[in-house]
Amino acid sequence: MSTSFDYRSVAQDVLSIEMRGLQQLAQYFNDDFHNACDMVLNNQGKVVVMGMGKSGHIGKKIAATLASTGTSAFFVHPGEASHGDLGMIESGDIVLAISNSGESSEILALYPVLKRRHIRIISMTGKPESNMAKLADVHLQITVPEEACPLDLAPTSSTTATLVMGDAFAVALMKARGFTAEDFALSHPGGALGRKLLLKLSDIMHSGDALPTVNQDALIRDALLEVSQKGLGMTAVVDKDMTLLGIFTDGDLRRLLDQRIDVHTTPISQVMTKNPTVATPNLLAVEGLNIMQEKSINGLMLCQDGKLVGALNMHDLLKAGVM
Repeated sequence: MSTSFDYRSVAQDVLSIEMRGLQQLAQYFNDDFHNACDMVLNNQGKVVVMGMGKSGHIGKKIAATLASTGTSAFFVHPGEASHGDLGMIESGDIVLAISNSGESSEILALYPVLKRRHIRIISMTGKPESNMAKLADVHLQITVPEEACPLDLAPTSSTTATLVMGDAFAVALMKARGFTAEDFALSHPGGALGRKLLLKLSDIMHSGDALPTVNQDALIRDALLEVSQKGLGMTAVVDKDMTLLGIFTDGDLRRLLDQRIDVHTTPISQVMTKNPTVATPNLLAVEGLNIMQEKSINGLMLCQDGKLVGALNMHDLLKAGVM
């Protein structure tokens, strides 16, 4: 049922309030932020993130971002920690404790045990005078002018600021480590990025009996049969040692038909494309895609030590999830 309530105006107000909160966040990228990053970067243990309620939800995301960008991290629920999960935290780990108020009783109850075990604590709160802030080794401030919630009850601006501080923390560490896209892919092998950055042309190329080839003495009709049977829309022209001499594609066929060349009597060597674009099988699939796009070609021959070893086309890359 449609009403006359101005939802969009409220949404704009929320956006404005949260943006003001984020603008204030810049002042907190200070010496404490630097020291927190240094502490984690120079530490051999893990980062154990803790938070209750909404801070816990944000904490899980921060832990996941840290873990996927080169900083070993995981989330532990403070309530569960006091009932056995504290055993997951080892000497040398660093605890990142999150609470906007800085007075989370569940987290503060763990401080004495963590201190006794010489586990350092980074707190992330909106109250620098809070117990969590004062008792931590380093405090990251996330104070915002106001919550977007008109009742000032539901954490809104504060959780957004916490999330951004966590992202800044993770990305700063990522860059300091020299963490690369290839490193990222290694921890995301099942995702699209992993496929793009880990998959090689050798993993998807056609080889052996599936590789379309004809010798240099073959007729055009023989090449057409090979193109049809192997289904790549092309065939390589090779000598007896599998040295690539040229390539013939279905596009070449269309051009030949306009020239009225007799496919039953003309050798393929007279109409093939010499010196075609090639790649090596150990090239990343995404790099092979870039070559094909730059050259405006739909197929690619793969050579190793001067010999033809494989072939693939755009459909193979699409099927593999590279594009």
